Amino acid sequence: MASSSSSGLTFKLHPLVIVNISDHYTRVKSQMNPPPLTSTSTTVNGVEPLQQAPRVYGCVIGVQRGRTVEIFNSFELLYDPSTHSLDRPFLEKKQELYKKVFPHFYILGWYSTGSDAQESDMHIHKALMDINESPLYVLLNPTINPAQKDLPVTIYESELHVIDGIPQLIFVRSSYTIETVEAERISVDHVAHLKPSDGGSAATQLAAHLTGIHSAIKMLNSRIRVLHHYLVGMQKGDVPCENSLLRQVSSLLRRLPAIESEKFQDDFLMEYNDTLLITYLAMFTNCSSTMNELVDKFNTAYDRHSRRGGRTAFI
Repeated sequence: MASSSSSGLTFKLHPLVIVNISDHYTRVKSQMNPPPLTSTSTTVNGVEPLQQAPRVYGCVIGVQRGRTVEIFNSFELLYDPSTHSLDRPFLEKKQELYKKVFPHFYILGWYSTGSDAQESDMHIHKALMDINESPLYVLLNPTINPAQKDLPVTIYESELHVIDGIPQLIFVRSSYTIETVEAERISVDHVAHLKPSDGGSAATQLAAHLTGIHSAIKMLNSRIRVLHHYLVGMQKGDVPCENSLLRQVSSLLRRLPAIESEKFQDDFLMEYNDTLLITYLAMFTNCSSTMNELVDKFNTAYDRHSRRGGRTAFI
């Protein structure tokens, strides 16, 4: 498999595709319900065999405008791993249904799950060439890696290379960007703010929300620092000057909010003071409630004591 593609195509991937693949994999994995390994299971060199993760398959659909390929949606496929064959009637039926709802969408390729592309994946790839002569392959890695910052999604293209004098189709990696529309942004934001199934408190949800905002600001700050270092290097002559890139940087910087105005400072200080006031009021209310509980407990205890000694109750 080659390192990168040389086709020059620009790929734009929508979040709905990633959500669909993840949902497909989660459903299949939960339906399998693999039984736990018992003490009687076979071992190899003293190590118990691990349950192999399931693989799911489907088609990705979208549009291609010139050299730009935009992947909007996906649907599942029925695949037989033993014969490396697709259920063609099922595929044609799904394609017909999607054509009625999305007449401008075409099958751009297919998707699967796994850590890397396998040799058997080429069978599915070739099977779809009668629909799309150059299909793309979207691979989602379901393995959780806390150290990984990028999305576990890879897009492959197929290229014909001569290996040992024999022309062969191989998978090559292609770069992509995430493209969203307003409806997708609202949906992703709604999913991100769903209440946890274990009944998490409002404080937990607020902490998760503030953590997300902090991560977004931190990432924005790191990206701006990269642009700043690049412009400083260009000013010093360490980096060659490119006018087209400077125009893009200028257009990007104009989109950043300007927060050095007096109106922003006044609004910020007002909101900051209101937040502190609400915090103080909540603290006073909490203290008053605690004092009331303490007085009630003291009166209850002193009332019992006064009945024995004939004294009057406190308060």
